[in-house]
Amino acid sequence: MNFWEVVLIVVNFSILSWILLIGRETKKWTKLATLVAVVMVTVQLVAEGFRWQMIPAYVSPVILIICYLLAERKKGFRNKSIFIVKSLLLCIYLFVAVALPLLMPVFSFEEPTGPHRVGTKLYHWVDDQRNEPYSKNPTDRRELMVQIWYPADEKSKGDREPYIRNINELSKGLEKTLSIPAFAFSHMGLVESHSFMDLQLSNSENHYPILLFSHGFNGFRNQNTFEVEELASQGYIVLGIDHTFDAAATVFPDGRTAYVQPFNLTDFNLRDRHIKLWKEDVTFVLDQLEKLNQNDETGFFTGKIDTSRIGMFGHSYGGATAAQVLAEDSRVKAAIDMDGTLHGEVFPESGIGKPFLLMSADINEDSDEDTYKDKVRNERGLAGGGMSMVIPHTDHSSFTDLHLFSPLLQSPGEKPKEVHRIINEFSLAFFDQYVKQKDDGSTLKRLKNKYPEVNFKVNR
Repeated sequence: MNFWEVVLIVVNFSILSWILLIGRETKKWTKLATLVAVVMVTVQLVAEGFRWQMIPAYVSPVILIICYLLAERKKGFRNKSIFIVKSLLLCIYLFVAVALPLLMPVFSFEEPTGPHRVGTKLYHWVDDQRNEPYSKNPTDRRELMVQIWYPADEKSKGDREPYIRNINELSKGLEKTLSIPAFAFSHMGLVESHSFMDLQLSNSENHYPILLFSHGFNGFRNQNTFEVEELASQGYIVLGIDHTFDAAATVFPDGRTAYVQPFNLTDFNLRDRHIKLWKEDVTFVLDQLEKLNQNDETGFFTGKIDTSRIGMFGHSYGGATAAQVLAEDSRVKAAIDMDGTLHGEVFPESGIGKPFLLMSADINEDSDEDTYKDKVRNERGLAGGGMSMVIPHTDHSSFTDLHLFSPLLQSPGEKPKEVHRIINEFSLAFFDQYVKQKDDGSTLKRLKNKYPEVNFKVNR
């Protein structure tokens, strides 16, 4: 809960208890108490904004107004049964008022630990060489929204970027995918990131290595904000791709919104075939990056992108995409798959042949048949030196921001920010070694000792 939310609940419910239980239910005291309660609600709304989870706390002045209108000294006020009923109702009211904002918090991300501030930009790219497969109009081309996070100049100024820019559209998309009413996500618009829009690129290096991020089915480009901001603060330019019509919602600059389309996620073979579309998205983004480096219309990224040092990471289906792109595109030097089944072309028995890290949850949600296929594909993907790690007390969504949304979503024993810290430290060490090529592998060995509960190993 935010600071003023806590203050509002403590003050207003103390007033309610004082008026209703201690016996100050007179017009004089109730009028003063109501004024204080209204002021507290106003301060919280101005300082932190409205969210529906706080409605029970917001209506506390209304209860006091009712008390004011009905107030009169009653000899029977201290009747024991009346006192018990009032106490019980007040406790229930307090429980609801506290539970809602705690179960659906306006959470915060941990501060990035790198030496750089984080800037961010949005790009709308249209692939004129590809039709949009989800459209019946043969003239429609494949459009992508891409968000870039980058190391920013310490002295430049810009507006703080909200965690979710188009909260109304994304809420509707998440309603489709999670079957949770859209209004339940409305407060996410109050969550802040540690990124600032359009800051100047840092000049601490001549050019920067690139990391691409691919979300999972029904996800969105900034679903791993905890991770992309950390990597950008450490000196990487990070690109998050919305895979249009497979992302929960993709909002284009002209206001059009492409919502997620139905897809049979239970069909293993269909998932194998569909990954071709996502690979083509990534290939197109890589091509656009090269153009941006050669001649950015604004001059912002011109000559600042090191196209010889590129890595990729993704969650779920995006992780599988990262593995496929790693195997097929010579521009990508290393990849991380976060709990994604290795869909697509089956890798040779000798493995991918490039640095690859597979992060896995210790709670498997697949069917027995899928689990067997996962095992066979994982063995091939990890053969010849691929790395794997299993993080305890995690499930599939632990590798995203999702478990910060509510403690109800967390696995038993899970501490999301600790899990995120582990993911960030291993991801950074892996990319520093194989993309930046500034680490000899000692950091990964140190992390293995630092986190003995994580089953990290190199496969032969």
